[in-house]
Amino acid sequence: MDFTPRMKQILQILLKEEGSIPVKKLAEEIGISKRTVQRELGYMEKALKPYRLDFVSRTGVGVRIEGQTEDKHSLLSEITSGDFYDVGNKEERRKRLILEILKEKGLKKLFYYSSRFQVSEATISTDLDAIEEWLNQYGLFIRKKPGSGIEVEGGEADYRRAIRAFIDENIDTSLIREAYETDESTQGYEGLQKSNVAQILNDDILKRVINCIMGMNNARVLTLTENSYVGLVIHISIAINRILKNETLKPEEGWEKKTAEDEDYHLSRQIVRELEEEFEIEIPEVEVSYIWLHIKGAKHEKIPWDKGKTIEMGSRELQQLINDMIDVFDEKKAYYLKQDDEFIQGLLAHLQPTLIRLVYGMKIQNPVLEDIKRSYPEIYDRCRKVSAVLEKKINKQVPEEETGFLAVHFGAAIVRMDGRNEKIRQVHAGVVCSSGVGISRLMSTKLEKIFRDRMTIATYGKNDITPYVIGKTDFFISSLPLEQKEIPVIPVNPLLSEDDIEEIRRMVYQYERMPEKRNSESEFTHQLDEINVMAAQINAVIKYMEFFKVDNWITLEELLIAIGEKMSPYSDRSQMIQDDIMRREKIGTQVFAEFGFALFHTRTKGVIRPSFSVCMTRDLSAFKDQYFKGISVIFVMLVPEDENLRVNSEILGYISTLLIEEYEFMEVVMQGDKEEIRGCLSSYLKKFFNKYLSGL
Repeated sequence: MDFTPRMKQILQILLKEEGSIPVKKLAEEIGISKRTVQRELGYMEKALKPYRLDFVSRTGVGVRIEGQTEDKHSLLSEITSGDFYDVGNKEERRKRLILEILKEKGLKKLFYYSSRFQVSEATISTDLDAIEEWLNQYGLFIRKKPGSGIEVEGGEADYRRAIRAFIDENIDTSLIREAYETDESTQGYEGLQKSNVAQILNDDILKRVINCIMGMNNARVLTLTENSYVGLVIHISIAINRILKNETLKPEEGWEKKTAEDEDYHLSRQIVRELEEEFEIEIPEVEVSYIWLHIKGAKHEKIPWDKGKTIEMGSRELQQLINDMIDVFDEKKAYYLKQDDEFIQGLLAHLQPTLIRLVYGMKIQNPVLEDIKRSYPEIYDRCRKVSAVLEKKINKQVPEEETGFLAVHFGAAIVRMDGRNEKIRQVHAGVVCSSGVGISRLMSTKLEKIFRDRMTIATYGKNDITPYVIGKTDFFISSLPLEQKEIPVIPVNPLLSEDDIEEIRRMVYQYERMPEKRNSESEFTHQLDEINVMAAQINAVIKYMEFFKVDNWITLEELLIAIGEKMSPYSDRSQMIQDDIMRREKIGTQVFAEFGFALFHTRTKGVIRPSFSVCMTRDLSAFKDQYFKGISVIFVMLVPEDENLRVNSEILGYISTLLIEEYEFMEVVMQGDKEEIRGCLSSYLKKFFNKYLSGL
């Protein structure tokens, strides 16, 4: 029998376990109910027999799989190489229902889909209603026939458009080139085969199509941009797949009149001849014309300005069209836009395939359309006038997707032009959370990656915001309610949503065009004091770094006692440390199994200086107690509650980023040598100090 998606999830856990595992724990790991797991386990014994494996269940102990190691590995490889999903995930199930419909036409009973997805017929019926709108936009319509099932009506061209749209929406198509054309592509290839696209585009067909096209060594193909090349491969692969199933296109009336036999048409014929020979099939003439249209509508990395004709318009006529479009966009800025060579060449390269698409009714996806409308409404509205110029020229309607792409070109030119007339400076932002160590460091790391050199970021606890801090900060980004009348505060979700990022981006854009804050005369002496404090605290972290080993089977409570005793010789302070770590752990565990370590950090009156410690087991293997989830190292970072809270938090916050982002640091830690760890820590803190000095 076939394994259900639930059974595959269960097997992935059981096949990796040496001993028994309780059913309750199994259910928790998968995220489903205990009853659901028990129901699936009822079929397990029969399902495992062909694999020479036995399913064993013992009351009060749990369940396990017994058999030879190689048989376990064989089954694990089989179920992980296939494609499975969580049947309870409604969005994923509906996406796969669309996929089933697109894979083949024909009448299907509801029972076929309900058994395929392991849900009831009523659920499938509801899912069909939900996906109908998506299918309708591509000319496909669901017809329910009582007693017979459901059938999807639509032309072959509609099916192909829907298949291409599904691929565009559900996979990074650049993976195709990586998976099939590079030597070191095993991971990319495996990922592609597990994706939805592998179920639409036959693997063998894809390989052979790519070999045919690249084997021609045609300059016109080789100069295609990445997206256009992959689009051509997908287009041809879909066509071949459908032809092999005896599904062919019917030419529209007057089609032949539209097709001009230029160099691209001859290239299309050449491609078809290669495909016919490779697949031993006959490809209809209408397919040649569709390939020609795709090549015509593609972008090339190098496009000549004044060679050949584009829809019976030479480049001079095209340049005049561009001038008319610029004039209607903004009469006052038209002169300057026409002097922007980067803008003109980019718009020219974009318009040639755009005009092909518009004349022949070829649709294009624009995944950023709604973002453009929301973020740049004025530019988008102006580009609707630009689209009207196009519509008048070719007597065809311009869809909003194309208008969105025009807005990108015009918007980029406006930003470039405004930037040349403005003095741009670096913005100074403060990121605030309760302590200035945990959440604020995560937020600042993400922001630094997004804004790079446009913004310098300092992290603060809520109590660290002094008049001096306010005096050197343009605005705050806070995950906590923060009342600051002196400067703006952007309230954000700690995980920084897209709306949060956009709000920060607008604030950065505003402040980088404003004059720098004037510093008071006493700031230099204040900076010297701060530098001295920072240097002293960094020195304390390095000098007093601790490394200690504990028993492999130590419990959390026993570990906290060991940490408290190691961090302070005084019993009252030792107890404070234990209590503060435990209080923080109860808020949310600091054991990160996915990274292989725990990071116990807290503010405490139990220490008088910032401290960083490393704890491992006696033989450097993983901790055995289940609470630690198989991790191998525990880091302890303690911040004293004194006047240097912000500086100490900044130092230890930087160290916390090392644990995730610097592989070299973790590699040194795992060797378990105290002085090697201290030396590596010192090296990184030196970089941190130099960066701190340069930011003053």
